[in-house]
Amino acid sequence: MQVTQGSNQSKIQKTLILIKPDAMERKLAGQIITRFEQKGLDIVAIKMLTMTKELAQKHYAQHLNKPFYKGLEEFMCSRPIIAMVVQGVEAIEVVRNLVGATNARKALPGTIRGDLANSLSSNVVHASDSAEAAEKEIKLFFKEEEIFDKHKPILQDLMYAKDEL
Repeated sequence: MQVTQGSNQSKIQKTLILIKPDAMERKLAGQIITRFEQKGLDIVAIKMLTMTKELAQKHYAQHLNKPFYKGLEEFMCSRPIIAMVVQGVEAIEVVRNLVGATNARKALPGTIRGDLANSLSSNVVHASDSAEAAEKEIKLFFKEEEIFDKHKPILQDLMYAKDEL
């Protein structure tokens, strides 16, 4: 999902992040949010919710017929989560790199999963894996009016060189 704030904004992307029930239970939400902010990504939407089965089925549609789906749905619907949209230059790739490998046991130290998780499914955070997924997932969790992306972040000129925007 590209932000259309003018021709120099073409590299700015939005992506969805979910802070999962295990992270919420372990009180890691603040640490996780801080990692994205410290990287210079802008939070343009955020809310806490309990995922419904219907939302889980839409969000994880590609996994519905897989043997692990029932457990995944139960886990994601078991407790509150935080959904947020972040934006920045090449945000999808930046976020995926910050998050680390899906299997947290294989995630590198320094990544969110590498530092805070040790499981394939209870891996503290979800991040969209492509521009197409980000666009679809953001629409599942947020209405257009809930996304505050119409301003140029004050620090953007300090975070990026002019030729990177």
